Amino acid sequence: MSSTWGKNIEISIFGESHGSGIGVVINGLPAGEDIDMDELLAQMARRAPGNDKTATPRKESDLPEILSGILNNKTTGAPLCTVIRNTNTRSQDYGNLLTTPRPSHADLTGHVRYGGYNDLRGGGHFSGRLTAPLVFAGAVARQILERRGIKIGAHILSVGNISDRPFDPTNISDELLASLGRKKFAVIDEASEAPMRELIECCRMSQDSIGGVVESAVTGVPIGIGSPMFGGVENVISSIVFGVPAVKGIEFGSGFDGSKLKGSENNDPFIYENGTVKTATNNHGGSLGGITSGMPIIFRAAIKPTASISQKQNTVDIEKHENTELNIKGRHDPCIVVRAVPVIESAAAIAVLELMMEKTTL
Repeated sequence: MSSTWGKNIEISIFGESHGSGIGVVINGLPAGEDIDMDELLAQMARRAPGNDKTATPRKESDLPEILSGILNNKTTGAPLCTVIRNTNTRSQDYGNLLTTPRPSHADLTGHVRYGGYNDLRGGGHFSGRLTAPLVFAGAVARQILERRGIKIGAHILSVGNISDRPFDPTNISDELLASLGRKKFAVIDEASEAPMRELIECCRMSQDSIGGVVESAVTGVPIGIGSPMFGGVENVISSIVFGVPAVKGIEFGSGFDGSKLKGSENNDPFIYENGTVKTATNNHGGSLGGITSGMPIIFRAAIKPTASISQKQNTVDIEKHENTELNIKGRHDPCIVVRAVPVIESAAAIAVLELMMEKTTL
């Protein structure tokens, strides 16, 4: 399996959903960086399951056990390795999946790719549970970035057809990004939370699920970061964001809507502001030619509905070679979007740190 990402900052994620533990090894971190463990644990808690009706009832503390790379709350320069123990597994819920793959899961493709040796319990290495070590790595990266004036935040832009107010593309305050990070249900417009929750609850009660979109912003990145053609801002961020299970699409700036505009409408005029070149608008989403423009980096990730639903579904029996029906057991999120917010933020933090270290020594 290819679970290693990055060149300057290399992360390697290991473990399975129902194994003894999951974790990450981070190579390339600069030595001597202060790591606030309370802040790191706060980021882990944002993603942890079992804390809200919009999430799976599976309870996991997600407390990281740091094995190397941090001493006296400072990075040592050695590989940073952490393990997160799995403490609340019910593997018996997955016994019927050995021959009847779940629709929209990796059960069938993983079975073929790995000759039937892949761990199906809780999704194994394909599980969204593996985003916990990704959040750990992102929590470390964002602390290093924040000391360089780079801030990262995200919110639930939409659940189904219910939308939150989007970021202002040119003016995103540190206070807004910080406030979103303190919310269990991260929306900008508080009025959008209730109808979103109502839709999620409706899906949960009908044994169904719903998808949505997470919008993320990165501010404070200096102009000139990124290496086209294949090491550009969009390339690097997209490559790690697509490692998050359930992400099925990504767009930057005006994205697909920009394709409907004329050049005169989509172009961002350059202006001088306080002696600095900026753009009056930000349809480019902070990247021109794959290189940062100094404007906020804004992107949106489309999250598919949770594939595991309790309704009876059609599938196949790969042992009997016949069509059949499947009832999925286990504990699952009726909407992944809510807990995906800190995961997308973490992916962005790791990607931006990778880009920064390509250009300069921190």
